[in-house]
Parts: sequence; C-alpha cells; structure tokens
Amino acid sequence: MKRLRKQGADYVSPSPYTVRAAFRRGDLFTKLSAVVFGLGDIVRKQYVKGIAMLALEIAYFVFMAINGVDYLSKLPTLGTNAGGKKLVDGFWVYTEPDRSVVILLYGVATLVITAAFIGLWAMSVRSAYKSQVLLEENGKAPSFMDDVRELLDAKAHVLLMFLPTLGIVVFTVLPLIFMISMAFTSYDHKHLVLFHWVGFENFAKVFSNSGGTVNAVLFGRVLVWTLVWAFFATFLNFFLGMFVAMIINRKTTHFKGFWRACFSMSIAVPQFVSLLVMHTMLQPQGAVNRMLQTWGWIDGPLPFFTNATWARVTVIIINLWVGIPYTIMQITGILQNIPADQYEAAKIDGANWWQIFTKITMPYIIFVLTPYLITTFTGNVNNFNVIYLLSGGDPTPLGDSAGSTDLLITWLYKLTVDKQDYNLGAVIGIMTFVVLAIVSLITYRNSGSYKNEEAFR
Repeated sequence: MKRLRKQGADYVSPSPYTVRAAFRRGDLFTKLSAVVFGLGDIVRKQYVKGIAMLALEIAYFVFMAINGVDYLSKLPTLGTNAGGKKLVDGFWVYTEPDRSVVILLYGVATLVITAAFIGLWAMSVRSAYKSQVLLEENGKAPSFMDDVRELLDAKAHVLLMFLPTLGIVVFTVLPLIFMISMAFTSYDHKHLVLFHWVGFENFAKVFSNSGGTVNAVLFGRVLVWTLVWAFFATFLNFFLGMFVAMIINRKTTHFKGFWRACFSMSIAVPQFVSLLVMHTMLQPQGAVNRMLQTWGWIDGPLPFFTNATWARVTVIIINLWVGIPYTIMQITGILQNIPADQYEAAKIDGANWWQIFTKITMPYIIFVLTPYLITTFTGNVNNFNVIYLLSGGDPTPLGDSAGSTDLLITWLYKLTVDKQDYNLGAVIGIMTFVVLAIVSLITYRNSGSYKNEEAFR
C-alpha cells in the first residue's frame, strides 16, 4: 500500500500531462513531437508556441554541428596539442596549443545546453499531449492568447521565475560545475595551458600526509579554525548585539534613537575602509602600539598579527565592531514586535527578569532568527574580507601555503591567485561547500523554525 503524502493548504496536484502519458495515450502527432519539436502544437494551430520550439531545436542542432560536437569530442582529453614550432620548408612555423581551460569551459557549457535541450524535448512532448487532450475535451486547443493569459494568471510564477532561474543556471550552476570539474584535472602552476584529467588525485593530495604545501594536517588545521572563527564570529555578534539591543530597548533608556544612530553609523562606513584602518593601526609600528609604548604600558610592540593566538583573537574582536550593529538592527525590530501582553502576564504571574528573558524573549528571537543565524554562520565561513584585509591570513608558518588565520576561502584564494594551483583550490572549494551544506541542513532541520512554523503565529 502506497504511503499517502501529507497534503497541506499549499498542495498542488501533479500535472496529468506527463511524458509517459503522452507516449501511452498520445496520437501520432504528439509522439512525433519528440522528434520534431512543436509539431503537435503546430498541427493544432498553436503556431507561435510550435514554431518557437522548432526554432530552438534547429538552433541547438546548428550549434552542435558548428561547435558543440567539437567541444564534446575534446572534453575527454582536454586537448592533446602541446603547440610549439616546426621547421617547414626552411621556415619556423608556430602552432597554438590546445587551451584546456577553454575546452573544459565550453565542454561544460555544451553539456548544460544539452541538458536544457532535453528539458525542451520533454516540454515539447507534454505541450503536444496537453493540446491533444484539451482539443478532445473542449473541441479546440488553447490559442496563443490563452497561453499568454495563463502565464499572466495561473502560471504567473513560471513567468516571474524564468529570468531568475536562467540567471542561477548561467551564473551559479555553470561556474559550479566548471569548478567541480577542475578539481579532477591537473590544472596547476605547471600546467596552465594544457592539462588533463587525473581523477581523484587532487583529493588524495589534500587528504594525505605527504608533507606537500597542501596536506591533511594543514587542511584539518584550517578547517578547525574556520569553524571556530565562524562560531565565535556568529554567536558573539548575536549575543552581544542582542544584549545591546535589549538595553537600548528598555523603557528606562533615554535617547534611544541617538544610540541606535551611533551604531548604524558604523554600517554606513564601507567595511573595507574600517578593516584597512585597523590593519594599519595594529601593526608593530602602528598607532596602537606606539601609543601604548608612549604611555609606558608596554615595553615592546604587541604581536597582533605576528603571533597566531594574538592574531586569531584580534580578528574575532575586530569583527565584533563590524557585525554587532547589524545584529542590533535585526533584534530591535523583533523586540518591538513581541506582544506586550505576554510580558505583562508574566509579571502578574511573578516571573523575574531572567524567567521572562528565557521563556519569552529568547525563544521568540531564536525562532525568528534561526534562518538568519544559519546564513550568518555560512557568511562567516566564507568571510573573505575580514580575514584578508585585516590579517591577510598571517602569521604563516614557514613552508605552509595557509596562514594561522586563513579560512578555507582565503586559502582557496591564495592557492588559485597566488600559487595558480587551480585544481587544489577547486578541491578546497568543494570541501567548503560540503561542510556548509552539512552544517546548514542539520541545524535548520532541527530548529523550531523548521519543525513548528506556527509556533509564534
């Protein structure tokens, strides 16, 4: 017995116009639409839709004939021509080498276009079958204007989501597939023009103890620091920001607007400006060390960025200045929306301030801000600006490719931009995604925001 799915208020029944149904119950023109796109629509006088699908099919085959087949044929090898010069009839003839990165990019793009073509194939068959069924039931198939009206009404979500979805495919999915593919190649500083597939060799380098510039020990160290940094950068900002927001929101606090404006001003200052200023001030000969030495409080400069522990504590503390104002703005809005009668009822029942905070304020804030906290944690794992502009990942132990304050994202940057080891950088990028996906999914699925959406409604 099949298990019935829970059908909520937003449940939408699946479409009866499926590809399987089209091949089972469709007529000849419907089935031929799998070969000649739009044929079923054209026969049933849906000329605009049918011609559009046919034009897209022709465009795909023209593209494949001109470029696509060539791209796909080179994809398994990523090119074999190393280029160079040959002596022909007493003259040196130079030949361009195959550029593997271009072959990989165009090959991946061709695969994505082919996947879109398969989707168009399914759309053609389903559209032809739908036209057939509606023609049999109503005596006529929907006209072009009927389809337009449906797109503007019942299927408005399809129209509105088309461009965002296309943007995601072009600017997110395609680069992601390209990056993942790069992790399985030999694309490094020694093979910048012509490289080849190496399978899981790069993953073996990252997770081995071979002692190279990238190894399991270094990866583990950077991963642990990344998670520690993200934890403190997220929750220190959250709790301290909540504490300040609650103080400002108290009835006895005067000039609330002034205090909120003071914290908001730090948001108005570009983040990179604040970080670069702090980076300069905390140098051995910077303003902070010189001032402390002048006052006689220290004998030598404090190692803000030259000692690993000092550097890590420094970036966490300075990040508070950057992050707390955002938290204050978020929590201020939430505090002002907690029903006042809940506080009054709690006071009548004899609850003290701590009980009110733990039973009313905190649960409400956590419920509302759980998705925000997950997003913030993810952002801090990928917080390139704070680390790179403030400490640059330093101090860096001799022989290591990552510094003591480097996150996975800044390490990836150094591997690709500085060392040009794009394959190893791609592996680090994949592992960053895996870590974030696991943490985000586990955290969100176990939160009240996911399990009990109606809790505070």
